[in-house]
Amino acid sequence: MNYKKNLEDVLNGKEVDITPVITVTQSGILDAMELTNTSWPEAHKNPEQMATLGASLYELAGLEDAKIPFCLAVEAESMGCEVDLGQGARTPEVVKSPFDNPREIEIPDDFEERGRIPVICEAVEILHERYDNLPVCVGITGPFTVAGHMIGVEEILKMINTDYYGVEAAIDVAAEAVMAYIKVLNEVKPDIICVADPTSSGDLLSPLDFQQLSRPALEDIEEKMKSQNVLHICGHVKNMLKDMLSCGYNGISIEEAVDMRDAQAVKHSLGDISQVCGNISTSKTLYRGTPEEVRQEVLQALEKGVDVVAPSCGIAAASPLANIQAMVNARNEYFGIEEH
Repeated sequence: MNYKKNLEDVLNGKEVDITPVITVTQSGILDAMELTNTSWPEAHKNPEQMATLGASLYELAGLEDAKIPFCLAVEAESMGCEVDLGQGARTPEVVKSPFDNPREIEIPDDFEERGRIPVICEAVEILHERYDNLPVCVGITGPFTVAGHMIGVEEILKMINTDYYGVEAAIDVAAEAVMAYIKVLNEVKPDIICVADPTSSGDLLSPLDFQQLSRPALEDIEEKMKSQNVLHICGHVKNMLKDMLSCGYNGISIEEAVDMRDAQAVKHSLGDISQVCGNISTSKTLYRGTPEEVRQEVLQALEKGVDVVAPSCGIAAASPLANIQAMVNARNEYFGIEEH
C-alpha cells in the first residue's frame, strides 16, 4: 500500500479502502529507543537519531508515518526560553522565559537558526531520503500554547480576565514566530504538519475564548502551510468541534474525551470539510492497557467512523511497543489485512 497516497486521499476527503493508522503526536517510546539504539535527550539534538526514532514505530509496529520531533518546546527554545531537554522517559519542558511582560515579547532575528529548528529540518530531509512511501509528519506548537510558554500558562489564563489585550499581543507575536518556522519547514516539505495547541483545550478555555483568541491565530498559520495539516487539541473539545473543523485544516485530532460519533455528526453537518483523527486513549489504553483493550478500542473507533486511527494525544514514552502493534493489528483485523 502507498501510505503517502492513502493518507493524502483521506485528508483530502476521498474514500479509501483502508483507514490509515498513524500518529500525529509524540512518537518516541523507550522500547523503540532500546531496539534502535537511540535515546533522549540525544534524539532531540541529533538529526540522524531524530529521524531513526521518528520512524521507529513504522519499522517496529507498522504505524504508517514517521513523526518528529518529540515535544512542544521547539518554538519557545528558539524564542530564547530555557528548556530542560529531559532524559529517559521525560520529555522537554520550558523552565524559564526571558519575558515578563506580554507586550515585550520579541522574535530573535536569527529565530530560524536557533535551537532545534535546523535539526528538525535536517531530520525531515533524512526521512525523505530513507523512505519513498512513508508520510513524514512534523509537529509544531499552536500560537496560544507558545504564548503560554512565554508568560506562563497559569498567568496567561488569568490575563484573559485582567489584561485581554495583553493576551492578544502575546498570541500575535507567537503566531509570527510559528509562521517563520512554517516558512522554513515549507522548504523541506514534510507531508503533514500537525499543530498541537494543548493550552487551547476546552478544559482551559471557554468556547468563546477559543473562538476569539485561538482560532484567528490558528487560521493565520494554516494559510502559510504548503503541506497537508492536522490540528490537535487535547481534552474536552466537544463544544469547540465546529470551530476546530472550520479552521481550514485537512484534519483535526481529538482525544477519547470526545465521542467519535459526536465528532462525525458535526463534521457531516459542515459538509465534511475536515477529517477526524485520533481517539485511541494514550493515558489509559496505550500506556496502561493490554493489547486486547487496545484492540477493542480501535475496533470501536472504526465502527464509529474515525477517519484516521491514531493515538488520542502524545504517546507516553513508557508505553509498551506491544500496544502500538496491537493498534495496527486491530486496524488490519477490521479490514482483513494480514498482521504486521
